Amino acid sequence: MSETPLVELDPAGRDHQGEAARLRELGPVVRVKLPGDVTAWSITDHALLNELVNDPRMSKNWQNWNDIKSGHVGDDWPLIGMVKVTNMLTADGSEHRRLRRLVTGTLTPRRVEALRPRVEQIVGELLDALPGHADSDGVVDFRKYYSDVVPVLVISELLGLPEESRADLKAFMDNVFRSDLTPEEVLANQMGLYQLLANQVQYRRDNPGPDLTSALIAAHEEDPESVSEEELVGTLLIMLGAGQETTVALITNAVRALCTHPDQREIAVTGDASTWAGVVEETLRWDAPIGNFPFRYPLEDVVIAGVTIPKGEAIMAPYSAVGREKKQHGDDAESFDITRTQRKNLAFGAGPHICVGAALGRMEGNIAIPAVFDRYPGIELAVDEDDLVPIPSLFSNSSSTLPVRLK
Repeated sequence: MSETPLVELDPAGRDHQGEAARLRELGPVVRVKLPGDVTAWSITDHALLNELVNDPRMSKNWQNWNDIKSGHVGDDWPLIGMVKVTNMLTADGSEHRRLRRLVTGTLTPRRVEALRPRVEQIVGELLDALPGHADSDGVVDFRKYYSDVVPVLVISELLGLPEESRADLKAFMDNVFRSDLTPEEVLANQMGLYQLLANQVQYRRDNPGPDLTSALIAAHEEDPESVSEEELVGTLLIMLGAGQETTVALITNAVRALCTHPDQREIAVTGDASTWAGVVEETLRWDAPIGNFPFRYPLEDVVIAGVTIPKGEAIMAPYSAVGREKKQHGDDAESFDITRTQRKNLAFGAGPHICVGAALGRMEGNIAIPAVFDRYPGIELAVDEDDLVPIPSLFSNSSSTLPVRLK
């Protein structure tokens, strides 16, 4: 273990891709240091990571993590909101299948496709409104007034969230992904978030509608053994996270990439729907919305690439690192190329825990991204790309703002 490289990850997320490249260079298995003097393992080889997420010896249940069992990681740890949750994300085997069926049974392909006209309407209305948000220099924060809003409106309406609660939920969810909160802020955010979600469940229990929250409540009341009250709230949490954070970053990162790669932009705007689908997939690969994702815990000692990882230690999935791995994506993996023949990427995960919102996220991206360049064909960054400020997170990989000029 002592011979395995140890890399301290930046909680501020100031250089996701540079950090990912350094991890790749150090080998397929690397130790990483997280806030609070917590360590984990990072598997930087695409094939090995793909094997790992399908390995039945790997648990997603945080109760198997040595650092939680020992008390080294407590409820005030800055990253606890991404780890200590009760839903399908942290369940194994039959428990995972039970909880996942609740979501896949309600978030069906038909329901996702039925959202298309509403997504198109939201996109059109937000693009109409963008010029009204420009400052005196004609600069608009594209993320704040577009990327942030499209997925939040879609998932909020899908879950039947009252309009008056959406801003608070968005703020709470943003904080879950941050790595720079104080212990006091972490605890307050966790308490506020779970209370708000519990209130939402009660609201929909009293006012049922044609939304996923009402469908989950109905499943609970029909068969209380199918999902507990805690699991119901936890399921809303994972759906909010999956339906919001990844898609926000996908839209932001794609527009940023096209604005800084004029050759690829020209190919995109002169192409068809399949070309824009290539933009979405290349963005997911090249600039993964979630740079790192926690955690899996071996149920026994495992050997990966000759390195023994002890039972109960945390293993992180570094999506930024494997997204640009040359063995999987070719010698030009560092290049943003929307015309490449896409090979499997892990931006939405893989295996039994693959993101249930992947189809919804891709649909939103395939509508929201081309619409921007159709409406504002001359859109450009208003600052140098190097001056963009990243989200302060080990997990979220995007810029906190995206100042643009609309043309």
